[in-house]
Amino acid sequence: MRATCRIMVTALLLPLLMATLAGCSSEQPASQFADRLAEADQIFSSRKYAEAGVLFEDIANEADAAGDNTAYAEAAAMRGRTMLQLGDRHGGEVWLEQARARTSVDDPLGWSRYLGVRGRFEWTAKDSVAAIATFRELFDYCEANGLYERAVDATHMNALVAPREERFEWAHKGIAMAEAGELTGWLGPLWNNMGWDYVDAGDYEEGLDALEKARVYHYETGQQLSKLIADYSVAHVKRLMGDLAAAKTELQGVFDQASSMQEAGHLDAVEWMGFSRWELAEIAMTEGDTETATAFMTEALGELEQAGMPRWDPDDWEKKRARLAEISGQ
Repeated sequence: MRATCRIMVTALLLPLLMATLAGCSSEQPASQFADRLAEADQIFSSRKYAEAGVLFEDIANEADAAGDNTAYAEAAAMRGRTMLQLGDRHGGEVWLEQARARTSVDDPLGWSRYLGVRGRFEWTAKDSVAAIATFRELFDYCEANGLYERAVDATHMNALVAPREERFEWAHKGIAMAEAGELTGWLGPLWNNMGWDYVDAGDYEEGLDALEKARVYHYETGQQLSKLIADYSVAHVKRLMGDLAAAKTELQGVFDQASSMQEAGHLDAVEWMGFSRWELAEIAMTEGDTETATAFMTEALGELEQAGMPRWDPDDWEKKRARLAEISGQ
């Protein structure tokens, strides 16, 4: 669940951020494909991966015909990333290799885009050594070439993949760069990930402080779902700290909002219905109401199964099943 909060917030970065990354500062002249790359990035940021993939492939083909290697490398790399998101790793790797063949370290926009996607392929393959090396290379390269928005993205990814003792340093570095560059859209995700690192380390007070800061920025710049996740994250930590009344109030609000979103057809809402209901079950259990806790957990597992949790977080899924079995036997 904690990994889910990190990954989902990363996926929900503003479309504006993605457009910024497509056309960030460098000495390269603006490509004739820059606007279309920004459009495709916006679609990708909205998690419409199939639609984005079609557009990235079209851009790649047109850039190829125009002899624009930079635009081709950016589009091909992102075509690979859309395929990775859709479960076709092999197909995505083919596109990523095509991007690699058309760019080099002398091509800041193309090379930085390639590195960012390559690192995500390594990360999702659980090759942490390679992913750490790639994202550090990406940060150094972007900083050296004046690609400051992409450098912030690199700090964000380093804060996700680095050893625990290094994550806070990367997070603070990213926050400082985002604040200096007035890249406010990054501050929600960066504070969010720092907050969860504190929670993982057992420092709930620092974690709550960071997650509350993240919530402020998500409410300023985020989408509906990122605001919902921010509310959930704060409420979760309040429960861990024993502030059950406040946690229950906020979690009920999260559940109600997620339910409304599901009725409106929001594809991700059922997941957060399940997570918030599970938290309410844990509160009921703490208060000694085993019957309510059991009922809530049973319903929550149904919602999380519907959301695909056994596939994308099998470890936490099994822990939740074991927890329900544990309390059901009381």
